[in-house]
Amino acid sequence: MHAIKEDPRGAALPPRTREIVDFAIRLTETPAATDRAALDRLRAHGLSDEDLLMLVHIIGYFNHINRIADALGLDIEDDMPPSPY
Repeated sequence: MHAIKEDPRGAALPPRTREIVDFAIRLTETPAATDRAALDRLRAHGLSDEDLLMLVHIIGYFNHINRIADALGLDIEDDMPPSPY
């Protein structure tokens, strides 16, 4: 899991985990690019519709919280660099 945090795009991951990480990146950076094909790729790796709903909620929650923390200049993790604020 440390590899995902340090370099999510370059980390050597099992195919299912790679698809989940790529989906999280896509949903975070370009949410409008998330389409049925992206969901179908996750389903092909064994994720159910309930899993997909939970995944989208988790990704969305972290995006929401990170934006709030960034806007307020908060450090939410011990290893984060100091806030410029």
